[in-house]
Amino acid sequence: MKKKYLLIVEYEGSAYHGWQMQTNAVSTQELVEKALSQITNTPTTVLSSGRTDAGVHSEGMPAHFVTESKMKPAEFQLALNSLLPHDISIREVRRVPMAFHARGSAKRKLYRYTILNRDYPSALNFRRSWFIPHKLDVAAMRRAAKYLQGEHDFTSFRAGNCNAKSPVRTMDRVEIIKQDGFLIFEFEGKGFLKHMVRNFVGTLVYVGKKKFPAKYVKTILESRNRKVAGPTAPAHGLCLIKVEY
Repeated sequence: MKKKYLLIVEYEGSAYHGWQMQTNAVSTQELVEKALSQITNTPTTVLSSGRTDAGVHSEGMPAHFVTESKMKPAEFQLALNSLLPHDISIREVRRVPMAFHARGSAKRKLYRYTILNRDYPSALNFRRSWFIPHKLDVAAMRRAAKYLQGEHDFTSFRAGNCNAKSPVRTMDRVEIIKQDGFLIFEFEGKGFLKHMVRNFVGTLVYVGKKKFPAKYVKTILESRNRKVAGPTAPAHGLCLIKVEY
């Protein structure tokens, strides 16, 4: 009998060309599928809740697979973690209804972007944060971030090659937290466009550097023009934290 299972996958994305399977580069999905196929002794496909770009990390990427294997969730978890490299970890495996879909059933996602904003870099966190030694105006950045909350046409903040049918998305929460020299940006909503979070952060950093006034973010949104927004922030500062169902 076929059964469906949900994986919660944690990975440090520095060594991978994103989550999605690639023809000429190693992806996280490829390694998880190879390990699962070896365990079940049959080709097994894994479908995730979304994609992450090359270099982006995840604390909890959900992905489902279907199998006729009689293994228990804990056995899948143990076997997968014994085969996967040290920078990919299966945090949880649980059985889900056959109607469940990692992408289609998702209700909300939380992304976190981390900037190290002090005058010296971190030897321990350089793979997980964007180092900016110049003092940023956090109060202005917070004012600007408020314009991103709610439902908007986010054309100005999506990648030029984004193939989403609609640029309209709803940001339930946008928050900037100061913590021990770090600026932690949290973005919560049901769906995101390609490069959307990184383009948000790049624009907010321009506000922090006083290249843009805070209220200019409203103008950027209304323009529906990617060229008037700030640059795309580096991938390595971004992490998918969790997906809610």
